[in-house]
Amino acid sequence: MPQVPKVLTIAGTDPTGGAGIQADLKAFQECEAYGMSAITSVLAQNTTGVQQVEHMSTNLLQAQLDSVFDDIMPDAVKTGMIATPNMIRTTVNMLKKYDLPVVIDPVMVATSGDSLSEKETLEVMKNEFLPLAAVVTPNMAEAASLTDSQVQSLEEMEAAAKTIVDKLGARAALVKGGHMKEDAVDILYVDGEIHYFRSPRTDTKHTHGTGCTLSAAIAAKLARGKSIYLAVQESKEYITNAIAHPLEIGKGNGPVNHWGVRVPLDQLLK
Repeated sequence: MPQVPKVLTIAGTDPTGGAGIQADLKAFQECEAYGMSAITSVLAQNTTGVQQVEHMSTNLLQAQLDSVFDDIMPDAVKTGMIATPNMIRTTVNMLKKYDLPVVIDPVMVATSGDSLSEKETLEVMKNEFLPLAAVVTPNMAEAASLTDSQVQSLEEMEAAAKTIVDKLGARAALVKGGHMKEDAVDILYVDGEIHYFRSPRTDTKHTHGTGCTLSAAIAAKLARGKSIYLAVQESKEYITNAIAHPLEIGKGNGPVNHWGVRVPLDQLLK
């Protein structure tokens, strides 16, 4: 019997459903993978910002990971907000036991601009976590933090991607250029080659959860056995559609449309 692709997300929550664990599970489903989750932090947040954060204890995080791995082995893992050094180390120690593709979305700041991660966590992420990654998916600001460099142009995005792979030890890096003024250009560096993924920019403020959704889609496609290049290419198409067909809900930066174009909006509105 063929096995159902299974993906585990290790991340924080979003009670309004646009980002974090909730967005990851939606993306897994749309990309035809079975989703599981281990919660690192519970957030009170919505489309206007983050109101409160409470982190899980490392014991509870470990217990969640044990529950998953003891019963249903993932085919890929995606991580989002892991806000403390101890939680990162707990995650690293678990993932080192298994040969699984890991997609790291190094979440540090929400779409609203709220900081989500403690500063001292950065060095632990760089030195201990990134070497486990099949793909790291920073936006331009996150890439700048990870590489301690300026990342504002395509050339600087390329350089940051190479640093994340060649110096920090990840297998591949996808530096996202969604904050550029021109077309949305993401740059993938894998197996010594640079690849550009361009998409037209959609004039919308409804981009909450874009990074979570993209990295979750990549993880789901890796779980299905696709190469890193194809996983990124197909996931870029998916998130482009999700942004281009916004649901227009929420008072702030609303969520992307996790259905993409699979379910036309006129059917959703009936």
